[in-house]
Amino acid sequence: MQFHVLPNFFSVSQFQTVSNPLHTQAGNSNDGQFPLNVTTAGNQVNITTGVVNATVANTIFTDNQLAVYQVDQVLLPLNIFGPAAPAPAPSAPKKSVKGADAPSGSSDTGSTPDASAAMGLKHHGMIAVSAGVAAILAAVFL
Repeated sequence: MQFHVLPNFFSVSQFQTVSNPLHTQAGNSNDGQFPLNVTTAGNQVNITTGVVNATVANTIFTDNQLAVYQVDQVLLPLNIFGPAAPAPAPSAPKKSVKGADAPSGSSDTGSTPDASAAMGLKHHGMIAVSAGVAAILAAVFL
């Protein structure tokens, strides 16, 4: 919610001369952790987050100290909803040597010799997913 709040009062006309990026109440305002960029075209105010392009649709309330504007989309911060890093490509599965194709002296029954390693990779994958979810939740609630 704090990503939708600016620390200073801005009238619609003041958005025309504002210096981007605008700092929001979310995160550390000193380094602009969750900034908004505002552009205007006449009386139309456009807001971009790097993920969403929104327009101020209406002024709900203003008294020269506080202004409440209606935007046409939910503002999603780039730091949380931005493009994710590409996932690593899956490796090709190892071919198993069976029965008559097996070298002499081999007793391979077709089972994967590294079944425990495969289980370990699956386990680590779940940890990585859990850590990613925890990082997103921490970013949202901090």
